[in-house]
Formats: sequence, C-alpha cells, structure tokens
Amino acid sequence: MTAPQATRTELEAALADVLAAPKNDGRVEMLCLRPDYGLRQYLPEIAVTVAQGIPGERWASRPWLRLPDGRPHPGIQVCILSRRVLDLVWRDRESCVHPGDTFITDMDLSEANLPAGQILQVGTALLEVSDIFNDACVKWSARYGKAARDWINVPEYRTLRLRGILCRVARDGVIREGDVVRKKPDATVLG
Repeated sequence: MTAPQATRTELEAALADVLAAPKNDGRVEMLCLRPDYGLRQYLPEIAVTVAQGIPGERWASRPWLRLPDGRPHPGIQVCILSRRVLDLVWRDRESCVHPGDTFITDMDLSEANLPAGQILQVGTALLEVSDIFNDACVKWSARYGKAARDWINVPEYRTLRLRGILCRVARDGVIREGDVVRKKPDATVLG
C-alpha cells in the first residue's frame, strides 16, 4: 500500500519548520546522479566541472533548459533540495522515485539566505546559485501530488524556493556524501 500524498493543509502546517532550517553549514545527503530519465545512481562522491556539469549526467545531452544557441544552460547543472521539504513530500520511498536532485541538505535555500550569485563551497567544488526558479515539473506533481506542486508555486512562496535551488559549477571539484555546504562570504574567490 502506498503512503498518501501530503495535503495542502499538512504542507502549510510544516512551513515554519522548513523556514527554520540552518542558514549555513548543511551536509550533503543522498548524492544522486541521473544518467537518464527516471534513473538514479546514489554515489559516495561525484566530480563536477564547469564545462560538463556532472560528467555522466543527462544535463550535457538532454537538459530541460537551453541557451539561445542550443547549448545546455549552465544555471541548471546542479540541483539542491531541502531535506525538510523532501521529508514532507516523499512519503512512498518503496515505489516512488527520488526527485533526482544532485543532493539533499538541511539548509535554508531561500533567496534571502542564498541570493542568485551566492557562492557555495561544497567539498572541493564551488557552486554559484542560479537565478532560475525551480517550479517543479509535471513529474513532481505525478510523484508527490498536485498539492505539493501548487504549494511550491504559491506566488508569495517563490522567494522561499521550496522546490530547491539550481546552481552552475563555478570551480571544478569533488562533492562527497557528508561534505559541508558553506556560503562563501563574497564572490572574489572566483577571481
């Protein structure tokens, strides 16, 4: 028997807890590689590169967002989802697939805490928070319910980024399970 999907009432009641997540120093959990649609590989570590995103991921060959010239949009190379949101919506872990985010962390992913351009050090890699809003695709709705997708897209919640954040790789490196997700104080580290 499958677990019931979260209701809008349950999601609203949990919002305060989601917003109470730590502002910094989350840990990498459930490190996931998506080689193709619906496929998930959980790994102890992944390499990330500026040029390829996550080698072996479908981003390079079949991204959901492209630049005007047809190349994959670099702002969607890495996806990060809040542990608190995942626990709210992913109730049937036996028969329902993981959402496919690169990793999960217990951290405040809101625009107020992680504005576009914020640099995150994760393992030896640097990631730059993108300004692209993750509105949850139709697969999110099918897997976790219409209420979960509607909740993410409430206009006054958009800045909370309840579906998580999207990032580009700003410096090649390796991300490992358990690594700290740390905000860098300024972008000069890229210079």
